Amino acid sequence: MKRLLSQIIAAALGLWLSSLYVPGIIIRAYPTSNFFSFPLTTQWQIILVLGFVLGLLNYFLRPLLKALALPLELITLGLFTIVIDMGLIWILDKMFDELYVPLFLPLVYTTLIIWGINIILWFFSTKHNK
Repeated sequence: MKRLLSQIIAAALGLWLSSLYVPGIIIRAYPTSNFFSFPLTTQWQIILVLGFVLGLLNYFLRPLLKALALPLELITLGLFTIVIDMGLIWILDKMFDELYVPLFLPLVYTTLIIWGINIILWFFSTKHNK
């Protein structure tokens, strides 16, 4: 449960930071934006929903994709994980009209920001357990 919560927090915070600092990343709220018939009227609500969905994708779909891509992971010494994470953010972009992520460099930067926040959250969560 702690891992799922940290995935959601890292995704929401990473998407927010990416929308602020990476050129081309756009998160906007439309008047018709809703999530399971809950109206989303502000940008922070959209970011929370996007972070929630990306956190769920990272928690459930990412291990399956990593298992399927194990030979590529071994050949690239784990760098193929970045491609998998980029693919998950691209899927999120295709799922929601409120998020726009141009291909390649902004996608790489967003992936690296979320990865860095995940590392920081993992460090603090394991340090306080001991």
